[in-house]
Amino acid sequence: MAENRRSFLTKIGWLTGGLITPVNTIRARVPFKLANDRVYFTNGFKVMEVSQNEAIIWTRLCANEKPNPLIHLKEKHKSQNNEYPIDFNEQMPVEEMDGGVTGSTGWVRAILENQRDKHVSDWQKASSDGDFTVSFPFTGLKSATEYKVQLEGKTEKGKITAHQSGSFRTAGSEERPSELLLTTSTCQYFWNYDDKNRGFKTYDAMRQLKPDFFIHTGDYVYYDRIGPMVDNLEKARHKWHAMDGWPSLKEFYQQVPIYMLKDDHDLLKDDVYPDSSPLGEFTLEQGLKVWRENVPIKDKPYRTFRWGKDLQIWLVEGREFRSPRDFQEGGDITIWGDEQKQWFVDTMEDSDSTFKLLFSPTPVVGPDRENKRDNHANKLFEEEGNWLRQFLSGKKGVFVVNGDRHWQYYSIDKATGLREFGAGPVSDAQSGGWSQDDKRPEHQFLRVNGGFLGIKVFRMENVPKIDFRHYDVEGNVMNQIVFER
Repeated sequence: MAENRRSFLTKIGWLTGGLITPVNTIRARVPFKLANDRVYFTNGFKVMEVSQNEAIIWTRLCANEKPNPLIHLKEKHKSQNNEYPIDFNEQMPVEEMDGGVTGSTGWVRAILENQRDKHVSDWQKASSDGDFTVSFPFTGLKSATEYKVQLEGKTEKGKITAHQSGSFRTAGSEERPSELLLTTSTCQYFWNYDDKNRGFKTYDAMRQLKPDFFIHTGDYVYYDRIGPMVDNLEKARHKWHAMDGWPSLKEFYQQVPIYMLKDDHDLLKDDVYPDSSPLGEFTLEQGLKVWRENVPIKDKPYRTFRWGKDLQIWLVEGREFRSPRDFQEGGDITIWGDEQKQWFVDTMEDSDSTFKLLFSPTPVVGPDRENKRDNHANKLFEEEGNWLRQFLSGKKGVFVVNGDRHWQYYSIDKATGLREFGAGPVSDAQSGGWSQDDKRPEHQFLRVNGGFLGIKVFRMENVPKIDFRHYDVEGNVMNQIVFER
């Protein structure tokens, strides 16, 4: 794609009459901003939805250089590993809350380039309507190619004061084998950080491995936990600002593209359904709005991506299309919905990839707790779960990787032989919900603690192999198993 050289000043028409307007008249209309007013990329940026030829760059323009400092101590819950802030004032102004990052109106553009290729976006305005977030879809990229990312930001009429840079590599052609490493994790609550300066050790440990991409399988934030407990749109947005302000996340995303799935806590609240009641004034529709502000995607929330000859990934949606709670006592109930199920069957059957990975926000194999009712490993959705497990087990090279569960595991379904890997939560403090002593016949590995999952696809003497490794938060290998086609 040729470089876009359209003039920013021409685009917004700023010069029309501007040079002959008296300065005091300008001050009477709007507060006059000096030329040295600054904006920042305090929430960093993310390279999202990377394919062989496309990528989306997301960022947020900010008014303050650093997030608010931590002003509350925290303590462990009496009966859980989870940690919570002590005496958190839920009524304090959001802009003063721990980790808060105030947004700023201004303009942003993104530049992708390497030695042979350069793509420059138009300037895009960051405004309060979208929480000062902007996203730039790029097409016409070269496959298996590394691109440098450069973001530039400025105030309404000021000079460029914000810069952010990084890099990423596009997916390889499906015609050629390519060695790659991906990492994945789930479930992160701001107050369960394990490094008060950097945020989460898991992100620093993953960054050391230099993965080709990362998949977060849901519960990126927790609306329904204190610090603050979300009851309006402003507090919901704050959760994202605080999370993306951690240095460990920002530095990770400068080097590693991300795909994101949503689950209940980063949509509304625990076990959310299409007919769930609001959190105070915060509705499900607002939850979807905030999600889309922070996770731009091209089309449907379910999608698939090919990475070379040997790997294809599927990212599915588990909340938007499920049966309402009122309809779940009997009848033909679903988590995925008919349209998504048909899409999944069609794309899976069309794939000639050596290995096929289904990334699900919730378990498919489990085992899960008997009192849970919101996933395919539960009794309530047993019929659709049986269909899915049977379908997947009939395909070669298929594995499931799930989020939502706060423990690490590797399980094999007794009835079908389908294999599932639970990545585990981002931090140890987030772990729980299962006993380490409760190792069942399905469990090939069980660890009730935090960390992440690394998946490497490679060839040895031209034999395709896939290597699954569970890591702790420090990056130490806790479990490893390798399969070959």
